[in-house]
Amino acid sequence: MIRRALTPRRIAWIVAALLLLTLAVLYLAPSNDYLLLPDRAHPVAPLVRVPGGHESAGPGGIYFVDVFERRASLLESLFPFIRSGATLVPASLIVPPGVSDRAARLADLREMRNSERVAAAVALRRLGYRVVLRPAGVLVDAIEIGSHAEGKLAPADVIVSVDGTPTNTIRQLLGAMSRVRPGAFVTVGIRRGASRLAYRIRTIADPAQPSRALVGFQPEQAADIRLPIDVRIDAGGVGGPSAGLAFALEVMEKLGRDVDRGYRVAATGQMELDGTVAAIGGVKQKTFGAREAGADVFLVPAAGDNAAEARRYAHGLRIIAVQSFPQALRALATLPPKR
Repeated sequence: MIRRALTPRRIAWIVAALLLLTLAVLYLAPSNDYLLLPDRAHPVAPLVRVPGGHESAGPGGIYFVDVFERRASLLESLFPFIRSGATLVPASLIVPPGVSDRAARLADLREMRNSERVAAAVALRRLGYRVVLRPAGVLVDAIEIGSHAEGKLAPADVIVSVDGTPTNTIRQLLGAMSRVRPGAFVTVGIRRGASRLAYRIRTIADPAQPSRALVGFQPEQAADIRLPIDVRIDAGGVGGPSAGLAFALEVMEKLGRDVDRGYRVAATGQMELDGTVAAIGGVKQKTFGAREAGADVFLVPAAGDNAAEARRYAHGLRIIAVQSFPQALRALATLPPKR
């Protein structure tokens, strides 16, 4: 029998092979985290259709920014910095506990459709059109982690009743909940897309007011929006509410207003019915995406730490923090003439 000696060279080859095998396993095995990655900003103009709308022929344009979200591998979870502009977050921040990946994706798409309608309504009202808004329930904006609503409610659900009492407005929801003691169960009627569902959910105490019962979600007013003209916005497979500001700016452009004034304007922010620009997530990645697209300015919400985070990664990109749609329009109108 011939025995081969373990020479230093052979040992080095074995170690290298084991290291490569380990890296391959770590790269292929999924982790419990998600990776947020930058996506190059996209022009909004091809997505918006308005009867009789104008196509801008200038050098500028309005751009929306998106974020790639995907489950991280074990390798990426250990070394997230190997992806430029990446941020590692727990899966519970992307897909609420008890909600499938598919259900979370459908919720994102419902949020985008709602964002499109709200953006069109805000832009048309700013232009003097009569827009009809009727309260249509209470929108679930986010689920409180640790509440009993996890696994039952989902973002973009619309609460239409509590224990049989209609809740067309947030005020009606608060009225119905005022009769409930913390820890008691309530039957919550919801509208999820075309489906009507009901869940029995145990309430929790409000940390700021322990005698007050909460279902466990952040509410927003849902509305039935009737537009005077047929504005069509189609973002394809992009989900989430954060393109609202960019959509509203582009509707103004289509209706003859020179909003961008020759600048390449990237914009992000959730548009509320009253014109408020609400905070969004993924600002780091969106700033990378705006820079990659060669944007001149980047409009971001003043709310939360959005503006501070955008400036941290701006690297020369001009960041403009805005609280409302009118403020965004004023900020663009006062930019110096583009050379």
